[in-house]
Amino acid sequence: MRQSGRGERGAATAELAMVLPMLLAVTAGLLWLLVVGLGQMRVTDAAREAARALARGEDPGAASALAARIGPSGSRVSVEQASGLVTVTVSAGLEGPGGLLAALPGADLEASATAALEPAAVAAP
Repeated sequence: MRQSGRGERGAATAELAMVLPMLLAVTAGLLWLLVVGLGQMRVTDAAREAARALARGEDPGAASALAARIGPSGSRVSVEQASGLVTVTVSAGLEGPGGLLAALPGADLEASATAALEPAAVAAP
């Protein structure tokens, strides 16, 4: 009689050696997507908070500084005001992780928020 499983000795180790790098690559990719998603949330929050501040009548310089502080480092803030609305656009570039994960690309993040000027802010000079 032949003993079953004798010829498959070490097969689990070989399969693990084949699959482990792929699992690590997928994990690294998912972590990078999480970092990009969090960066997008920061850019969106920065645009929304700056638009609210401008709608309340705050100084445009202070609102831009607020957006730059909330957003990722190196954020660029653009403000447009027309017909009772203020639109703030915040954009930032996110570098790739580098090192062993240098194959993962960077990301360009951008978000806009629009708010209606409050009556007190419209009447102010």
